[in-house]
Amino acid sequence: MNIEQARFNMIEQQIRPTNVSAPEVLALLETVKRENFFPQEQKSLAFFDTNLPLVSGILSLTPKLEARIVQEVAAKKTDTVLVVGADSGYLAALLAHQARHVTVMEAVAEVKNLAQENIAKNGITNVDVQWGDALKNSNFATFDVIVVTGSLESVPQNLQEQLNVGGRLFVVCGKAPVMTAQLVSRESELFFNTKQLFETSVPALSQMEPVSTFTL
Repeated sequence: MNIEQARFNMIEQQIRPTNVSAPEVLALLETVKRENFFPQEQKSLAFFDTNLPLVSGILSLTPKLEARIVQEVAAKKTDTVLVVGADSGYLAALLAHQARHVTVMEAVAEVKNLAQENIAKNGITNVDVQWGDALKNSNFATFDVIVVTGSLESVPQNLQEQLNVGGRLFVVCGKAPVMTAQLVSRESELFFNTKQLFETSVPALSQMEPVSTFTL
């Protein structure tokens, strides 16, 4: 398999057609090697438009969604970033190349360890992967960018409150098969603006348990 040809095809055939056109994002996709965040048997699949199995039943995000997230949050060199849900570590690596520092919070220990190993072996030094549930942690720092890698039924209030003024929160909300990607911007201490970006379908955040619909 020609890895560089596969990368080129991923960018040109999957990512550009999904409204990802920012030159800095497209350049990142060439710089940060996605295949390095997957085991040997999955490296050739890393460029496919599909969710790959990681560990503990967790599925990865697709390349086109990762690229779209990076474009939408538009992290800057002065920004601090929180990623809720470690995934393979690839999304955090992309954001780390744009931001000052990235903190990853992962509630599933095996996924946390996987992402931490991937980040380390790729020589990325401004990412801190922690074990914990960011949705229940009310004493956490504030950030300029927050990204939730799994879907939720609604936007968590505590994550909105952890945004600095001018900060952006990316989250996918709703129920399968149709969910909506949203970008919440903190305009002031009291005012938030929510932009509906696009429809998609994303696996639930790792620590979320299905809500029972059984009634007596």
